[in-house]
Amino acid sequence: MTTLPERPNAALLVIDVQRGVVAGAHDRDGVIANINTLVAKARAEQVPVVWIQHSDDDLPQDSPDWQYVPELVRHDTEPLVHKRYGDSFEHTDLETVLAERQVGRLVVTGAQTDMCIRSTLHGALVRGYDATLVTDAHTTEDLSAYGAPPPHQVIAHTNLYWRFQTAPGRQAAAVPTAEVEFAPAS
Repeated sequence: MTTLPERPNAALLVIDVQRGVVAGAHDRDGVIANINTLVAKARAEQVPVVWIQHSDDDLPQDSPDWQYVPELVRHDTEPLVHKRYGDSFEHTDLETVLAERQVGRLVVTGAQTDMCIRSTLHGALVRGYDATLVTDAHTTEDLSAYGAPPPHQVIAHTNLYWRFQTAPGRQAAAVPTAEVEFAPAS
C-alpha cells in the first residue's frame, strides 16, 4: 500500500553486513544465515537484492573491514549503493535504483540495528515506502559501555516498536525470515 504510484515491486535491502561492522555483533552467524536465506528466496522470485555498503573515517572504503562478510555473495547484476550516513537514502543513489525497478516495498536486513537499520526504516517510511523489518535478520554490537541496553534488548525493542509504526498510505511490519513475503499483500 505504498504511496509511491506505479511501484508495485518489493526489494530486499542488505545493509552494511561488512566485516568490521558485524565482527562483534550479536548472533552474527545466525543473522547472516537468515540473510542468505532471504537473498536466495529473493533471487528465486526475481526480486531485486540491493546491497548497501557504508564507509566513514573509521571504516575506510576498500579497507578489509569495509568488505562484505565472505558468507554473503553479491551478484554483479545486483545494485551496490555506497553510503556515508545512517539512512541509506541520504546522499546516495538508492532512490534512483529503487525507482528504476518500480520498487515501493522494502524488506530490510543488516546492521546495525540501532543506527543504520533504524535510520533506513524511518527514511523509507518518510519517503513513501512500505518497510518490513526482518526480526531475525538484523543485528548490532554491544554498546552497553556507552549506556545502551544489551544488543538482544536493542533488537527486541526495535522489532517491537517497528510493528506499530504507521503513516498515511504506508505500512510498516516486523516479521521473521520464515514469514517474509515478497509478493504484494492481497
